[in-house]
Amino acid sequence: MPYLTQTVISLDALVAQVTHAQVGGIATFLGVVRDHHEGRSVRRLEYSAYPAMAEAECGRLVSEAESRWPCRVALAHRVGPLEIGETAVAIAVGSAHRAEAFEACRWILEELKHRVPIWKREYYVDGSEAWVDPTAPSGIQSGQSAPR
Repeated sequence: MPYLTQTVISLDALVAQVTHAQVGGIATFLGVVRDHHEGRSVRRLEYSAYPAMAEAECGRLVSEAESRWPCRVALAHRVGPLEIGETAVAIAVGSAHRAEAFEACRWILEELKHRVPIWKREYYVDGSEAWVDPTAPSGIQSGQSAPR
């Protein structure tokens, strides 16, 4: 199943993928497009990716998580334009116990932000735009800070 999608993400579908008789806890995360970033009003955003590399790296993340914790993982990330309130990324982790599910879910999200070649461009209400770097202190790529 592909990890990248241009369509609306169904959390129910992801939860169904990790549900089985041995699961006692399911941790989920939804990353939703918000209307602000660093004090600026955001109008919309757009995700782009290097699909082959992003799919492969997402697969590695899922495999690593499933080998580190006794769990099943489902993951989806939107690409293309997104409006305020839409889900950009969703993760579901099913495990026999909640602690493993929570730990794996958080680990996957943090690793995804650092390792997967997916880029976010924010479009602001004032008409400006900027690429966002989740590893930069301000979140905006250097040399591309937006005017205030």
